Amino acid sequence: ARPLHKLTEAKSNFNWTDECEKSFNSLKQALTSSPILTYLRTDKDFILDTDASNEGIGAVLSQNTGNEERVIAYFSKILGQIARWIQRLQEYDFEIQHRKGTSHGNADALSRRPRKESCKQCTNAEKKFGMERDISVKVLTTTTVDPWSSCEIQKALLEDPAIKPILEKKLNSADRPSWQEIAPESPATKRYWALCDSLHLKDGVLYRKWESDDGNSCRWQLILPKSRIPEVLRETHDSASGGHFGVMKTLSKTRERFYWDRLRADVENWCRECHACGARKGPKTRTKGRLQRYNVGAPFERMALDILGPFPTRTTALHPESDGMVERFNRTILNHLSLFVSRNQTDWDTHLPLFLLAYRSAEHEVTGLTPAEMLFGRTLRLPCDILFGRPSEMPSSPNEYMKNLETRLESVHAFARERIKLASERMKTRYDSRATDHHFKEGDLVWMYNPKRRRGLSPKLQQNWEGPYTVVKKLNDVVYRVQRSANTKPKVIHINRLAPYRATAHSSI
Repeated sequence: ARPLHKLTEAKSNFNWTDECEKSFNSLKQALTSSPILTYLRTDKDFILDTDASNEGIGAVLSQNTGNEERVIAYFSKILGQIARWIQRLQEYDFEIQHRKGTSHGNADALSRRPRKESCKQCTNAEKKFGMERDISVKVLTTTTVDPWSSCEIQKALLEDPAIKPILEKKLNSADRPSWQEIAPESPATKRYWALCDSLHLKDGVLYRKWESDDGNSCRWQLILPKSRIPEVLRETHDSASGGHFGVMKTLSKTRERFYWDRLRADVENWCRECHACGARKGPKTRTKGRLQRYNVGAPFERMALDILGPFPTRTTALHPESDGMVERFNRTILNHLSLFVSRNQTDWDTHLPLFLLAYRSAEHEVTGLTPAEMLFGRTLRLPCDILFGRPSEMPSSPNEYMKNLETRLESVHAFARERIKLASERMKTRYDSRATDHHFKEGDLVWMYNPKRRRGLSPKLQQNWEGPYTVVKKLNDVVYRVQRSANTKPKVIHINRLAPYRATAHSSI
């Protein structure tokens, strides 16, 4: 690299010579070939060095092979819209470490601003030596062992206790093993033995020949050892080409290429326990707590408040059912106001007093009494009473009126309490018939439903389930205190927003 370093020295003219060209090609060849480059190994940790400038980003992906760090791929690109990449990275668990530029030269150089046009010296060199303007190395040569070679697959098959007896007998003889030879083996081996007529050897590897019922189609399925199942399912389900589809699509994609004992059950468990799928799609069955009722009968015994206006309202804990009476009354208000407001909707407040009069003087379907009778012990006087008149009542003394009013209110409150109790019992029975009656214990891991929209992101592409959360305490039958980690603030969540967490890291089956 000495000829290239001379070009960057102070007071040095940039003169691209044959020696510089030779040095450049030697460095490029060294960086893009073994032993610096190697194939990736899925059983080893990855090291990703990244750097960014105002114009672009650069990265180097590498792994430790023995005592050496070897490069897998280089990456360099002009910056664009990166929000989607942030979304993609959210499903991975990784740690970001900062390094100063002098210790970060491998990725730092790849993040520098590209020149749209070459300088005069580089242009002349390109014409003379035919240099490439864009260099992107993605597919690399290697001297490491291919983990999916026939030799490696055969080795893995012989290490699988369920497949080893079948493969050994296939390697030694083309005849079908007798039942007496297979009888002492495991149930899985016996199931492979039942397929023996469709099992064939190709390059020392066991395949299953599958044919359609009409015989028009045929495919060869690699018999997969148990140790390779997670790697295959990560590709057919978790990867970009897998698409995180459901069981049937993943099963079809896997069966097209592979076969192993209990394949369907493994695919179903993998899809059900996938963290990314759980965060995006949520569980199939959601918990539903029982209805909590409140029995009241006297005025101001229980008060419910909510904020309503022409502007958006807020509901705490994303569970408006907890304040369902107020939410239902708000809907009644809006239904009424929508019938009377002007076209520009600016006079809605002038219609509220008349609406309240109408509601307070209307008989409630549960109590059979008007709200005014429940509170004041008498009916309200409406505009129609003034317009059309009402029969006059016999005057009574103040003491007599107070005594009659007290008796009437006691009777009204007792009657209303009984009617509300019956109605709430019917409502609870109807509501609880759809409840799952699931309970969590302290220490259980759960998903939490959180459909809040995030600025700049499409709500249709957001992941609405967060987790795992740990149940810290059960506050009552339907309310739990949960916590994401020891350093985060606990949250009080209704059971309807919780679901059992079954996702795993997919390390094994």
